[in-house]
Amino acid sequence: MGWLVGLALFVSGGLGVANAQPTPRVAAIDWGQAQTLIAIGAAPVAMAQIASYGDWVGGPAVPDSVRELGLRVQPNMELLSQLDLDAITITPMYANSRTRLAQVASVESIDVYYHEGSAWDNTVESTRKLARLVHREAAAEQLIETTRADIEAAARRLPADPEPLLVIQFIDARHVRVFGDNSLIGNVMTRMGVANAWQEQTNFWGFALVPIERLAAIENARMAVLDPMPVGVAEEIASSVLWQSLPAVRDRPILDLPAVWSFGGLPSATRFARGLAAAYDGRETAGETETPESAP
Repeated sequence: MGWLVGLALFVSGGLGVANAQPTPRVAAIDWGQAQTLIAIGAAPVAMAQIASYGDWVGGPAVPDSVRELGLRVQPNMELLSQLDLDAITITPMYANSRTRLAQVASVESIDVYYHEGSAWDNTVESTRKLARLVHREAAAEQLIETTRADIEAAARRLPADPEPLLVIQFIDARHVRVFGDNSLIGNVMTRMGVANAWQEQTNFWGFALVPIERLAAIENARMAVLDPMPVGVAEEIASSVLWQSLPAVRDRPILDLPAVWSFGGLPSATRFARGLAAAYDGRETAGETETPESAP
């Protein structure tokens, strides 16, 4: 009978190997999707603008094995065709590239901002969709739960009843992105119990692009500034009477925050929450990375 047991073990072992699904070879055009794939242990074979990802997204770090595809809006098609890909992931932002990319591999468009639902819920769902694509469903659920726990832990580090925040990112010395409640950043603030001082209209990505004088009417708020700061802007605003006269700048110390990809995945949500807590409690300081010439 021993030989029957051995045969059964051999067959079941063989079936296990046969049923195991190798990780698909995926290229990522969008940074938020790239960071999510890295976070769930299925780093893309290739992605776009890796150096700029480091400046604007911050993490998780891109493994050395990941190939550089060039610009997100104009990826290296010759390289893509050489990578034996199973899929290329995009968002609707890159829909114009879909026809060209489809000549290389199946194109999966996974969306956060172009349909109904909160940025948080859509980001969670996009994480699950990416995980199904690369057979990392359990890792995705772990990432979702860990992100929730990290945000809750960061919230506990904030002062009691924090003042409303204006969260901005400089485009140049006179213009900023200001993030509303419908952005990923705004959703994280809500989860942390922090009111958003910006209650005016935003675009479907959750921010408004405004001249800084639009912020002059907002009082009883605190300013939080996301890195990276465009080259030369720190020097310009240091001597700007307009900037210095804004109530959120004049009346309270500014909170300096590390670079966070506001259009990113759950790792960006955690990075913002931790950066905000660190800015309040002083245990860390935000990075001083300067942007390459202009914002993406």
